[in-house]
Amino acid sequence: MSKIRNDIRFFIGAYIYVRSEARIVRFSGESEYLYIMKQAWKKVVVKVGTNVLTRENGSLDMTAISQLVDQLAELKQMGLQVVLVSSGAVGAGRELLPEADALDPVVRRQMLSSIGQIRLMEVYRQLFRGHNLLCGQVLATKEDFRDRTHYLNMRNCLAALLHDSIIPIVNENDVISVTELMFTDNDELASLITSMLSADALIILSNVDGLLTGPPDQPGAVRIPEVDAHDESVLTYIAPGKSSFGRGGMATKLRMAQRTARLGANVVLANGRRVGILPAICQGEQVGTRIPGQQKVSSVKKWLAHQSGAAARLVINAGAVRALRDSERVSSLLPVGVTAIEGDFAKGDLLRITDEAGQVVGTGLAQYDSETARQLLGQQNTKPIIHYDYLVVH
Repeated sequence: MSKIRNDIRFFIGAYIYVRSEARIVRFSGESEYLYIMKQAWKKVVVKVGTNVLTRENGSLDMTAISQLVDQLAELKQMGLQVVLVSSGAVGAGRELLPEADALDPVVRRQMLSSIGQIRLMEVYRQLFRGHNLLCGQVLATKEDFRDRTHYLNMRNCLAALLHDSIIPIVNENDVISVTELMFTDNDELASLITSMLSADALIILSNVDGLLTGPPDQPGAVRIPEVDAHDESVLTYIAPGKSSFGRGGMATKLRMAQRTARLGANVVLANGRRVGILPAICQGEQVGTRIPGQQKVSSVKKWLAHQSGAAARLVINAGAVRALRDSERVSSLLPVGVTAIEGDFAKGDLLRITDEAGQVVGTGLAQYDSETARQLLGQQNTKPIIHYDYLVVH
């Protein structure tokens, strides 16, 4: 280290990046400050919002898409596996069929997505070809994540696509995704993909610099550089509303980002309109808003954390709530702590756990059926209804 210091002249305000496979080294300032960041990220999910890919009128912004592809290609050159979760299909369809705006909203979305997805993928295909890269399309609905078999099949497909020369491009299947089958928006889909692949990081790109202390056009609003995965107080900075052509807003992005971080992945909210933003993030530059990942959890728990439906509900007493939420100990849900069972279920079914006031405590997989569970209700020294390995506490 001392030899490195002696061999390099330091200049005020100058940064020199030395990249290798193992690390990135940055030198800065007269104080001979040396910062070494190990490049731990191997797999990254990049979610790009509609307002990054489209112009103000909703049509595709070819310059922005080209810059995005250039950056993704650079990440590949850095040795990263990259998955792109891309919005923009409906915008691409609107550009081809503007008269569809007069149709029923659901039908319009289905039509525009159907014709727009082809155009969007053709744009990506041509641009990636310029970097000698292939792209593969993966369309998903919420049902694909609810069914464990579909979930594993999709995970296997994406893992196969994460080849040196291939970038998977994931989008919601808007042609069949309506009402209960719809994701909140692609932020939710990106969070699910990140957990599914146990990716090291999720980068969410929008048209703002990250989480700000006020609306972007408000004087004095500044970027918040880092947020804890459990800090809900930062939601007070977010004004209600959504992007002009997307379905979500910053509140959705932050909720999904914090959920993803709690499951072990690092998350960055950043401005996709900024040139070179993706390499900058992956090289450790302090841009956007970071939510550091917490301790990693198992793949089963990641899947459970994103499930919204359940076969039945278990009501538990205050003692059981305290036991499950105690971070100092590992606890399964035992029959002694259950006060009521609402609904019937079979072994392996998804169960929702609530306290006696109806507040959700967690989600898990039943270790036996409801008939057996009712026989054991309130008893001690029995097999858990939900084992810790198949239990997620919210």
